[in-house]
Amino acid sequence: MKIIVGVLVLFALTEAAPQSEHVPIVRQDNEVNPDGTHSYLYETGNGIYEDQQGYPKGPEGQAVQGQFQYQSPEGQVIRLVYTADENGYRPQGDHLPTPPPIPPAIQRALEYLATLPPQKDEY
Repeated sequence: MKIIVGVLVLFALTEAAPQSEHVPIVRQDNEVNPDGTHSYLYETGNGIYEDQQGYPKGPEGQAVQGQFQYQSPEGQVIRLVYTADENGYRPQGDHLPTPPPIPPAIQRALEYLATLPPQKDEY
């Protein structure tokens, strides 16, 4: 989970700014607590921003939520909000692709199948 978030941050930073440009960090805060909670945020001079909060979840798990944004080469502000926990990584953003709607005939068939009693496996 931490690797995914780290890769996304690295991608955002490398895509948002040309490599030869020096970009100042205009704001940064980082807190790691003994109880396992953490938070950080940073903002750069060219509009890259990220913040994240995390906390322990169960004996082996960690949950995080946060967001980041940057400006694409086309000038569009890309903003992603994410949650990562026992249910996996769940990003949300207007730039992410979405599946097409289920056709009405298939939706009716799925609703009908859901009303049928369960069948025994014949294996």
